[in-house]
Amino acid sequence: MPDNALSTPVYFDEHADLGILKDKCVAVIGYGNQGRAQALNLRDSGINVIIGNIEDEYREKAIGDGFKVYSISEATRKSDIIMILIPDEIQPEVFNKDILPNLSENQVIDFATGYNIAFKDITGLNPPEFVDVIMIAPRMIGVGVRESYLSGEGFFSFVGIYQDHSGSAKEILLALAKAIGTTKKGAIETTFEQEAHLDLYTEQVFGPAFGNVLRNSIKVLLDEGYPPEAVLVEIYMSGELSFTLKEMAEVGIVEQMDFHSPTSQYGSLTRGANYIDPKLPEIMKKSLKEIQSGKFAREWARAQKRKKDPLKPLKEAAKNIPLVQIEKQVREKLRIKPKDI
Repeated sequence: MPDNALSTPVYFDEHADLGILKDKCVAVIGYGNQGRAQALNLRDSGINVIIGNIEDEYREKAIGDGFKVYSISEATRKSDIIMILIPDEIQPEVFNKDILPNLSENQVIDFATGYNIAFKDITGLNPPEFVDVIMIAPRMIGVGVRESYLSGEGFFSFVGIYQDHSGSAKEILLALAKAIGTTKKGAIETTFEQEAHLDLYTEQVFGPAFGNVLRNSIKVLLDEGYPPEAVLVEIYMSGELSFTLKEMAEVGIVEQMDFHSPTSQYGSLTRGANYIDPKLPEIMKKSLKEIQSGKFAREWARAQKRKKDPLKPLKEAAKNIPLVQIEKQVREKLRIKPKDI
């Protein structure tokens, strides 16, 4: 391991003072999954919160939850801290149109991802020098952010400071982190670039690599004549895999093996070497370089300009994969009802 492997600061509740936010007004921009969760957590922590949102169903939900809701422009003007919790792809346009013209000196802008700052030369989102720019990036989906707060467990986040104009950015950052519940678990300091690179790496390298192993594992068994219902349940539909990953996170990669039978442990430990591929790290490094260089960000920006919905044809193609069709039939047979998304 590198010498600096454990040098990154990690912040907990004792490092933060909610009193810093006592007289502050926090505007949560966007009331989707993360926006709603963080706004509710902030309010429950005693923070004065308003919502900035366009006229849509999310605005109505915020009003129903008892928040004062304004246009994004007005919410920006009324607040001391602006938490931008709208999707990456629309942030630059909204920021430049509704937020930037309404900023005042020493306001604080918080991002939930480092993407648009890390690739600002591509995305065109460039905050002025007279504001603080910070980041609280939960490593948890919105519903998990809320549930973890209510349970008292907390959740991990990456936190960072891009610009400290006021000299108080760190104190405000940690106070906000505590107010949404992440210092209960641990707020890990990173740069905006590191957060963006890690996030994209997980999505573009680990996720697809894992997915390919999953698909090939199923294909081998199906080709050998094993029943699709049994194969899909055995590989992932039972939920055992997600439980195992959860135990890895809680007790450790090796330690979680004790939850499995001796036969399982022996098989895993003795056969694991069969799947070591010396080419895999090089393929992964190539993908990481594309992320670091901005190649992916430029490609994604071009794709959005070419098509109104660049994801639609990709998703349609994915639905035609034979495994997806088999999975659909198995779900129907096993009476697994689709979940609302």
